[in-house]
Parts: sequence; structure tokens; C-alpha cells
Amino acid sequence: MTTNGAVFPLSDQRQHLLDETRNLKMARSAHCYMRGATANFYQWLDNLRSAAIPEGPPIWICGDCHVGNLGPIANHDGAIEIQIRDLDQTVIGNPAHDLLRLALSLASSARGSDLPGVTTALMLESIMEGYQTAFDDDFDEARDLDAPRIIRRSVSQSAAASWQSLAEDRINGPSPNIPLGKKFWPVSDEEKNEIARLVDGAEIGTLATMLRSRSDDAKVKLVDSAFWMKGCSSLGSLRFAALLSVGGRKSGKSYCLMDFKQAVDPIPPLADASKTPAGNAQRVVQGARHLSPHLGDRMRAVEFLGKSVFVRELLPQDLKLDIDRLPAEEAIDVAKYLAAVVGKAHSGQLDSGSRQAWLAELRKNRTRQLDAPTWLWKAVVELLAIHEKAYLDHCRRYALGDRAA
Repeated sequence: MTTNGAVFPLSDQRQHLLDETRNLKMARSAHCYMRGATANFYQWLDNLRSAAIPEGPPIWICGDCHVGNLGPIANHDGAIEIQIRDLDQTVIGNPAHDLLRLALSLASSARGSDLPGVTTALMLESIMEGYQTAFDDDFDEARDLDAPRIIRRSVSQSAAASWQSLAEDRINGPSPNIPLGKKFWPVSDEEKNEIARLVDGAEIGTLATMLRSRSDDAKVKLVDSAFWMKGCSSLGSLRFAALLSVGGRKSGKSYCLMDFKQAVDPIPPLADASKTPAGNAQRVVQGARHLSPHLGDRMRAVEFLGKSVFVRELLPQDLKLDIDRLPAEEAIDVAKYLAAVVGKAHSGQLDSGSRQAWLAELRKNRTRQLDAPTWLWKAVVELLAIHEKAYLDHCRRYALGDRAA
């Protein structure tokens, strides 16, 4: 397909190119591989030789709780808070899986940042301290935790963001269109018509007008749409960007960018399938409302050409934490803070008795040498070794395949 002189993949070529791009992204670094290897993570858990992972209370978990899936998120009133920002794999499951996924992610970042092993050990202690602090009945994240400098900087950048910065970052310019190129590809006529149909509906219309600066009865219109080549673990599924105008000449016109993302089958084991929505998009939205209210309140579940899709407006304030390399002087504090964020998302779903029971389970199997449960230390050490081997094997397969091509 050719548009304005540029060549883009046809619909039957798109899937192959997305899969190839995903493999390339995962080969860039061990941390990138970590982000894209969610399925591998749960397979590795099943084969661990170390101490058994404790079984926590069945609650909504992120399911893919690595560092890149946390960051500042704004609610519809503009308030900003660090929360879980990607809920594609959310299920009612074992909270220990989120804790271990975060610990492995931070330990991998520490290795990639050339931090000594002692720092990793201290980070695991801080993860447990921060996570458990969030289960105190009077826990207040703003009061009880001092955000490290790198976190404060991310929040400041989020607060200063605007529609223009969103446009420049996500669509390469403030003009009201989505320029096609490396990130954005043309949609088929069928896909464009389906996006237009959904935008005309009440669900997306309400989502576009819910911000305080927009009128509830403002007219919502599709301005432009494109296939979005974005993500890592989700790369290969349907994803579209839709630019909408809200309002008109009399009321004043504003723009918003909607993210249409296919909801795929969850990978983490379900602790309670009976309470999990049957539709994948409904599952993602419900999990987000329990774990990340700022985000969940801005999401809707829809059907898109027979596929389950969730839609959210991308606000300029929604940013991921860019800490692939941990600063040595802040690594331990960052680990404690992010664990507290995850702990807050978990503890808010439990009553006082359930919180105390889960805390008692987490405090078992401690040693004098390490103030973290032995299962966490052994699991992270074993998983790091498995992860490193899997990453190198992936790079070898990718390199050989690329050479053959």
C-alpha cells in the first residue's frame, strides 16, 4: 500500500511485520525482553525449583507488574498519581505474582545498570518493606512515603504536559491529523468505518466529553484514525489511534486522542474464574477500576469487528516511568516506593482481617541475613538466571533468522 509516496504493509502483511518488530524490540536489551516475556514468566514460575510461592488472597492483580507498567496517571479532574498503567493481563489472581514480577523487573534493571549484587539484595528488602507498609490501616502514600527524585521528576513532567506535548510525542505535531509513518499506518476501509461507528455511539461519546473542560452534550466527531504500531508484549494485536474533535464553533472545539486496543486472553492463572468477566475487554476495565481508579474510570469495553477491545482517552499526563537504568543512589528507594504503589492497589481490595492474614503470610520464612522471605530471594535469583539464558537464546534465534533473510 502506498500513501503520499510512502509504502505501508497490506492487511495480510501487517501481522508478519508486527511479529518481526516485536522480536526485534525484545532483542534490544534484557530489560526489553523482560517486558515482552509475560508468557515465559508464568511458564518459568511453574518450573521453579525454589521454595513455593505463597498463595495470597484472590484479588485483582496487574498480572504483568514490571517497572514499565507503572507511572503517573491523571484522572478526569486532572489529579495525578503513580498507579499501574497497563492492565492487559489483569485477573483475579495471586498478589504474590505481582510482587515477584516487580521484584524480578527491578533486579533485572539493577543488573542492566551495573549495580552490585548487594544493592539487589537490599532492593528486595525494600520491596517487602514498601509493599507491607501499604497494608497498614492508616497508610497514606503521600504522607508515609517520600518519592525518590526520579519519581518526583516524572510526576513534574506529567503535570507540565499539555495537548501540544501529547501531539508532539504521540502524533508528531500539533496539527489535527495523524501523520502516517513509522508508528502509524493506514487503516482498512472496514476498520475506519468501524471506528467511526463506535465514535458515533454513546459509550465513546461519553468518554470523550467526561473531562471537566468539555460539555456533556458537545458534539463528538472522528477526525482521523490510524493503525498504531506500539507496545511490546501486546505488539501483534489490533491497536488503533483515533483523533476526535469535541464541540463546535459556538462552544469551542478541542481534540482528544483515543486508544483502541484489543484485549487478548489472559496469561496469569485465575484464582476465581467465576468472578472474572467473560469478555476480555470487560475484564481489563474491571481490573483497572479496582487497581488504578484514575485509569479505570476513563476506559470503556466495546466489540470491534468481532473482537473484544477496550478504549481509553490518552491524556498528556499519562507517562510511563523511564527508569530502564536505575541510579545507584536511588535504586533502593525506588524499589520501596513502587512496591508501596502495588501494595496500595492490592490492600484497597481487602478488609482489615484479610490484610493482616496476608501480612502474616509474607512475614514467614525470614532469615537473619536477609529481611525478605526466602521464597522471594530464591525465586528472583533463579528467575534471573532463566531470564538471561532465554534472552540470549532469543537474540541468537533473531540474529540467525535476520542473517538468513
